[in-house]
Amino acid sequence: MDGNGRWAKERNLKRTEGHKEGVNVVRDITKWCAKNNISFLSLYAFSTENWSRPKIEVNFLMKLLEEYLVKEVSTYMDNNIKFRVIGDMNGFSNKLRDLILSLEEKTSKNTSLTQILALNYGSKDELARAVSKTKIPNNATKDEILRLIESNLDTASIPDVDLLIRTGGEKRLSNFLLLQSAYAELYFCNTLFPDFKSDELEKIIGDFKKRNRRFGNI
Repeated sequence: MDGNGRWAKERNLKRTEGHKEGVNVVRDITKWCAKNNISFLSLYAFSTENWSRPKIEVNFLMKLLEEYLVKEVSTYMDNNIKFRVIGDMNGFSNKLRDLILSLEEKTSKNTSLTQILALNYGSKDELARAVSKTKIPNNATKDEILRLIESNLDTASIPDVDLLIRTGGEKRLSNFLLLQSAYAELYFCNTLFPDFKSDELEKIIGDFKKRNRRFGNI
């Protein structure tokens, strides 16, 4: 979800307008995925590094997220979408945490798509939190150690990433699902996120289906 600020700058708008338009894109592509048999959609909405942005922008993003969690309930329920959050919720206000938990509970029995918002998320932070909770026996093998750590990740009940798409022209992962993306197919596009539409997503998925995923084999 990269490029909101640049999209606004190109139009001589405030950065906040780019974030608002980004919300519309989130809604549209989430509904498209629900209707097209996509099981999981993960969106990198707010990273652990994003706290370093100007306070006025961070405050706006927190308010925008609160509004989203209230206004979009019908979108999730009408489209049978389950809502999940990964990341460290301790960084958020009580109000925001309560809204997150409320929407997760309301949508917990929905089955068409699981939409995962990464909020206050960083892969290194996730790994550190997981390792701190993991008790590893002295005689554990490497595979056993990995399974134990993975069981304490935010994504413990979520499959590994198949396809990772980054909008906005940058070609890096930016601390997003690093372990889970070990065998992911990567797609980088120049489209700024507010201009990213479901037809482009459909084309990217079509390209993904043509790829030969060998997972280290011949």
